[in-house]
Amino acid sequence: MVPAPPTIVHLDADAFFVSCELARRPELRGRACAVGGRERGIIASASYEARSAGVYTPMPTARALRVCPGLILIPPTPGLYGEVSSRMFDLCGELTPWVERSSIDEGYLDLRGNALADEAAVTAVVRRLQGRLWSELSLPVSFGVAANKLVAQVASKLRKPRGFVVVSPCGEAAFLAPLPLGRLPGIGAKTEARLAEQHGLRLIGELQNLSEAALEAAFGAGWREVQAAARGQDDRPVVTEAGDAQSYSLQETFAADVRDRAQLLRVLKGMIDELLPKVRRDGKRARTLTVRVRFPDFTEGMRSRTLPEATDLEAPFYPLLEPLLAAAGAGSRPVRLAGVRLSGLAQGGGQLELFGADEARRRRLARVRDQLNAARGAGALRHGHQLANPADDA
Repeated sequence: MVPAPPTIVHLDADAFFVSCELARRPELRGRACAVGGRERGIIASASYEARSAGVYTPMPTARALRVCPGLILIPPTPGLYGEVSSRMFDLCGELTPWVERSSIDEGYLDLRGNALADEAAVTAVVRRLQGRLWSELSLPVSFGVAANKLVAQVASKLRKPRGFVVVSPCGEAAFLAPLPLGRLPGIGAKTEARLAEQHGLRLIGELQNLSEAALEAAFGAGWREVQAAARGQDDRPVVTEAGDAQSYSLQETFAADVRDRAQLLRVLKGMIDELLPKVRRDGKRARTLTVRVRFPDFTEGMRSRTLPEATDLEAPFYPLLEPLLAAAGAGSRPVRLAGVRLSGLAQGGGQLELFGADEARRRRLARVRDQLNAARGAGALRHGHQLANPADDA
């Protein structure tokens, strides 16, 4: 019996922050570039040319400039990375509704519902997606295709940038066996060094048939999970937001701390602008807005406000952002991560009275905007506050 083709796909955008910036400044392609702020003083993302010169993440910026004197340092663009990430996953959603966003630049697709006959058919459709991401977004993305999430993730990281690795079903263990232990998710550099020094283990294949006693000595009570991973066994499903959503959320980790309150508000408004079309599409309205911030010391603040009535329009939520930021502790502190969540959902219908006679007009405008963006691509028509402030680039 011919095994079913591999249908789990892991995508991993290459040097994501830098790639987003180079899409806007293609004249810098092929040069040693890095996104980083002198304020935070670390490299957030480095091009592969910069990496070959010894620049890595999170290297201090001052050291990176010494290691690579010709390094082109690009200041981060607030809001850009979340927007590009959303457009990337929107293209993935055109291929399959089964899309899991594991981070801003990585995720999984499940193609089992696409009725693809064999491995060649799977390869062809994923190759087309890779091509679209490059031609439409100028975004280099590496792909791994396998029968499960773990092997697909390992495969996507093997041949960057713009890598493409397919692992045939029943070949998972053989694929993993010659790889160093550090390629196995969950085994970091320190653990890899300890395993080599204390147990003489260096390759994934050495774990596949190791005795239970030896595995327990090396990994403790979790040895069974490690052995299963080494053999390429993983039954985790691709988890999507499909179905009856209980909330809608977005967050962004900034390449450099955001100190300007106006920039931060603009990014959060952009998140609301991105979430409300999804709320409308699902025929729902939301009442509660939650703002979450993380500071450079990794402490966090979170505050929520609830509207008198549920809405599927953006405008009622905008005035809540500034007081929520203050209540969450943002104040004058720089912010490393920010996010919003819309919850308290209700089905659409009924008449919202928050804007009186203006509500019908606002809803018609929102519907036209949603239709134009659906036809021309996300972000084709934007709110004014989503446009970059010239002062930000000074």
